[in-house]
Amino acid sequence: MGIISTIMGSFGFGIGVSIGVVIGYFLFIYYQPTDVEDPEIRPLVELDSKSLEQLLPEIPLWIKNPDYDRIDWLNKFIEYMWPYLDKAICKMAKKIAEPIIAEQIPKYKIESVDFEALTLGCLPPTFQGMKVYNTEEKEMIMELGLKWAANPNILVAVKAFGLKATVQVVDLQVFASPRITLKPLVPAFPCFANIHVSLMEKPHVDFGVKLLGADAMSIPGAYRIVQEIIKDQVANMYLWPKRLEVQIMDPIKAMRKPVGILNVKVVKAMKLKKKDLLGASDPYVKLKLTEDKLPSKKTTVKHKNLNPEWNEEFTFVVKDPKTQILEFNVYDWEQVGTHDKMGLNVIPLKDITPDELKTLTLDLLKNLNPNDAQNEKSRGQLVIEVHYKPFKDNEVPSNVEDSNAVQKAPEGTPDGGGLLVIIVHEAQDLEGKHHTNPSARLLFRGEEKRTKPVKKSRDPRWEEEFQFTLDEPPMNDRVHVEVISISKRMGLLHPKESLGYIDINLSDVVSNKRINERYHLIDSKNGRIQIEMQWRTSS
Repeated sequence: MGIISTIMGSFGFGIGVSIGVVIGYFLFIYYQPTDVEDPEIRPLVELDSKSLEQLLPEIPLWIKNPDYDRIDWLNKFIEYMWPYLDKAICKMAKKIAEPIIAEQIPKYKIESVDFEALTLGCLPPTFQGMKVYNTEEKEMIMELGLKWAANPNILVAVKAFGLKATVQVVDLQVFASPRITLKPLVPAFPCFANIHVSLMEKPHVDFGVKLLGADAMSIPGAYRIVQEIIKDQVANMYLWPKRLEVQIMDPIKAMRKPVGILNVKVVKAMKLKKKDLLGASDPYVKLKLTEDKLPSKKTTVKHKNLNPEWNEEFTFVVKDPKTQILEFNVYDWEQVGTHDKMGLNVIPLKDITPDELKTLTLDLLKNLNPNDAQNEKSRGQLVIEVHYKPFKDNEVPSNVEDSNAVQKAPEGTPDGGGLLVIIVHEAQDLEGKHHTNPSARLLFRGEEKRTKPVKKSRDPRWEEEFQFTLDEPPMNDRVHVEVISISKRMGLLHPKESLGYIDINLSDVVSNKRINERYHLIDSKNGRIQIEMQWRTSS
């Protein structure tokens, strides 16, 4: 009976297990627990306030804030590049950290600190959105929403007193809102000299630390203490307005250090051709040094004169005498419309002997094409004096000229007064009812100055400079700036119309020495104009 009972029990157990497995399989296939049901997908506008509050931390910045742009392209780029970026970043971090560690370990009687493993893992960071600030200076400012749940393996071995301990960092999470500023912008790749990084709020940093193979964060109270210490230390170092500055290139080399001064005197012109139908021409000369970002310099206008004498002097800062060229353009001034070009010529600086005053007589040409037959026609001559003075070794400026710095007023400026400089940079979103050929018109103390017109443009760029010599600071004065459009066609009912205007108080210019602002034009729907003003004194 014992044998029979054993056999029957084994048989019953086998049948019972088989039946249980079959029933369990069918229950697993056909029965779905309520806690893993398919999620209900609903638009955000249909959710109640409680559900929205739960989802809010996961909603990307470009949805919550319209100022942020969606940058999936950047995340995709980082995803493809991450295996290479991981190696490059770790190599750079190791190169930076090793000298610092070598300098510090003797203070604590540590024999060595070595990276046994250093990788940021296979999960790249993602950016939830990016906001770009528009400023009038030579800089680019970006704010990013960074989320990074990484799986790094950072293993550091420390040897001291004949013992070896290993510290491993795992499971890193970083949520931060960095502000990145690229400045100054320079004309050499990568087109900026420094990177400035600030944090706009305290970051969230979470990670695990294994000490001697054990999870150090599991010690009661250790996790919270470490988190708060890291947040406070990082915030103290990089929370805005504090910042981390990383130099990408030497700005002095990037912006070409000045090597000399070029003095140019426009003496006179001879035998110019008549441009006006009812009289002589009204000539003036524009001078420009290539590779110089400053506006062209201009002589005064000599009305109704085909043999004008100016005797006006100008100064240029030379950065590369081997490649830079001094350009001369002679124009016939017109009260209405564009100014007619009467001729031009150039002088390569490499042809000028340093420290030697030289008088040159230039034949005015139609263009710079030596094979053009029109250049054989006589257009008059221009007499100039040039004197190039290279800097000596002890005279070379040691730093880059600050684009925001205000120059001193030239000699001859009245005592107690100064030079008011107005630079009309550009305008945006202009719109005329009948035509849009914008030019800027300045009125100050009864004197009027105008920029050149730009044909058929809603976003003209002038970059023209105007100067007013004053006996006293213009504390109670205003300058009237109006953008006008003049039709290029004859016979229209509306030959001229205003595209907007602005009146600017000059007290801020005197107090701050320089302002550079973008103003919304009055009587314009969306028009804006960027104007820079400087108050230069002899002191």
